Formats: sequence, C-alpha cells, structure tokens
Amino acid sequence: MAMERGTAADIAPNPSAGQPLRSIFADLHVHIGRTSRDEPVKISASRSLTFRSIAHEASERKGVGLVGVIDCHSPAVQRDIQDCLDSGEMEEAEGGGIRYRDTVILLGCELEVMEPGGGPYHLLAYLPTFEAMQGWTAWMAPRMKNVNLSSQRLRTTAREVQTELLARGGKLVPAHIFTPHRGLLGCSADRLSDRLELEGIAAVELGLSADTAMASRLSQLDRYPFLTNSDAHSTGMIGRECNELVMAEPTFEEWVLALEGRDGRGIAANIGLHPKLGKYHTTYCASCKQAVGEEADTEAVCPRCGSQRLVRGVAGRIEQLADRGAGEGDVSVVSPSAQLPPSANPPHSPQQSHPPKHPPKRPPYRQQVPLKFFPGVGPKLLDRLLAGLGTEMDILHRLPIEAIAAVAGEKLAKQILAAREGKLELESGSGGTYGRIRGDQ
Repeated sequence: MAMERGTAADIAPNPSAGQPLRSIFADLHVHIGRTSRDEPVKISASRSLTFRSIAHEASERKGVGLVGVIDCHSPAVQRDIQDCLDSGEMEEAEGGGIRYRDTVILLGCELEVMEPGGGPYHLLAYLPTFEAMQGWTAWMAPRMKNVNLSSQRLRTTAREVQTELLARGGKLVPAHIFTPHRGLLGCSADRLSDRLELEGIAAVELGLSADTAMASRLSQLDRYPFLTNSDAHSTGMIGRECNELVMAEPTFEEWVLALEGRDGRGIAANIGLHPKLGKYHTTYCASCKQAVGEEADTEAVCPRCGSQRLVRGVAGRIEQLADRGAGEGDVSVVSPSAQLPPSANPPHSPQQSHPPKHPPKRPPYRQQVPLKFFPGVGPKLLDRLLAGLGTEMDILHRLPIEAIAAVAGEKLAKQILAAREGKLELESGSGGTYGRIRGDQ
C-alpha cells in the first residue's frame, strides 16, 4: 500500500550532504519501560526507561549519538514525543529522527510474527518521520491485541509487514536473529527466505550471544550488514552493544546511507559483548536447569540426564545452520584497546588482523565488556566514574588506564585493561542467564 506522506523521499534535503564525515556510536534497539504518565509499554523493562530518559542517558552519559527507540509505535509513547517537541526540548531532525542535544533518536518498532512451521520471532521496523510512525501505528492497531505495548504479535505475515513498511519509506531488520526465543533463525526457520523477501531486508541484528565471526559462517547472510545493538531494558544497558558508523550527522537518511555503504558512509565496526556474556550462548537443559557445555551444544538430548527439553544455544544453532567451517567466514574479532578513534578524529579504514574472506568489506567486531559487568560496579561507583571521567564509551575504549585507576582504583582499572586486550576469563551465559567474568581477576 503506497503512502502519500512520510516516506524517505519526502524528508527535506539533508544539509549534511557537504559536511565532513565523522565517527558516531549508534545503538539501535532500546526499549521504553513506562511513559512519563507511568503507563506501561515494555512490561519487562525498567520503569525509569522513558523517551526522555533514554535521550538523556544516550547523550549525556553514554556518548551514543544515534539511538533507536523501538517502542515508538505506542500511542502513549507518541504523546511523550509530542510533548518533547511542543516544549522545544527536542526537534525533528532534517534527514529524519528526533534530535535531543548531541543525540538523534530513530523512531522504531519491535513486533512479533508467528507463521506455520516455526516459533514466534521479532522484527525491527524503523520509520523516517514522526508522521510516518503515526501512520504505521494506524496500520498495526487493528492487527494486534494492544498497540500500546511493546513487541506485540501481529495477526499477519512477515512479508505483509515488509511490504507495508517499505511502502512507508521504512527499513526492516530481523532482531537478535539467532536467539532461541524470538529469533528468526533461532526458532522459526532455517533461512531468511522462508519468511521474508531478501531484497527488503536492510540489515540483520546479531544479538548478544553471537559475533561477526560466528554469523559469517552462514553464506545466506553475506549480502547484509550486521548490526550489534543493546536490546536495553534499563538505562544502564544502553550502549552495551553498539555500532561505530561513519556519517555526516546522525539522521535516518544518513543511517540508510551507512547501511548501504554509499557516499563514503558505512559501518566502521560492530562493538559487542564477548558472545560468552550473552544469555543464550550455550545450550541449556530445562530439566537439569544447567548448561550442557559447548562440547554437546548440538546434541539432541542432554548428556547429563537424557532429557530432550533443551534450549538450543546460539553457538549450537549456528553450528547447525552453518555452511562454512569455523574460520572460513571469519573476519577480525579484536579487543577495542586503542583502536577506537577519539571522537574528534576523521573516519578511518577499519583495522583488521587479516583480510576477511566472506564477504569483502565486512567491518571488524570489537569486543566490549560494559561497566556493569565488572564485579563491584554498582550505581554509586558507576555515577562516580561517569562524573569524574566522562561517558562510558570513553572509559571502556579511550581513556588512559592511569586516569581510570585514579577514580576507580587499580583493580578495576586492570580489569578494564584486560577487557580491552581480550584477556578476561569468562563463563558462558545460558538459558537466559548472562555470562560473567570468571573468578578474582
């Protein structure tokens, strides 16, 4: 169904066309827990996650210049957005999105589809303008039980969603694609083409338990850029996974250019958790209530108790689907260390330890351990770190260890250095429980 208003073509010409390109951190999957009127949106998310608090956290504490809020379809959230626009606190950005200080919010929606032959899975839909998102809400409302809530199931097919979204100038991204709960390749199908038209997919989101090397073992994903996003359910988790984009400025229009690698824009790096820290990295036995261990990740029954009640981990699922051996589709997976440029630096060519084999031009994956994963980092210490040192991205990637030690102490500073160098020992996450830093390091 073609739309007359709100498409990407209707956005005013972007004045950034002649601007120099720069590096921008982007986290494109953040939930809203409640509205400013205390109305529920994402039931499992923090009540403190509001449209305003996300914008403030991303801009002032995290250093994330482009943030995708994926509950903007909710009419209750749209009232908050309108309040922010009416007050002058925020404004619609030329090129698409809502601008707050140094950060632009992409208007997104996470929805659920279930089709014969597979389990329910999530899709991320992004729209260029507030008006386009309101039109998307009007289309979805009669097809779902409660349009005010997040990640609700639509009574339609993924292909119909795709057709309607693209007609409105939107972009579609399968969410956390390998996870055993709500991942398209994790629980619904073996191939993207089983559910979607391939040319209508803008990118794929890896999820917290996979990295580029793992995903590159599937040749069916070669044509798509990878995104690493936080899926944050609390403000502190914003930016735990993000993307380093080369853009003129953070807008919807520039983001599309970056995904397509046009006009010098692109993805310089995917920055994500070490896959072992993700909640579904290894297979879990629902009977034993324990991880089965990576050596039995693809087994049909639990080697401990013989139960078939297994929650297939991301590593095991990729092993089942892969048409390349480990390393054949590999690209550089590196610790961030000093390889992230200072925010004022010009764009750079992604650094890689060896050229990627499949496909060419795949950016490196830089492993990251967010501050909240370090033992002893609670709210008070986190506030002290941010107040004394700057944004979390600066602390994790850019600041000298000596400066961190002066505020946080030698032990935490050494752990952050070990994380930068990829030397932390980790225990794998499984069955919905995050992995963790092992022992007293």
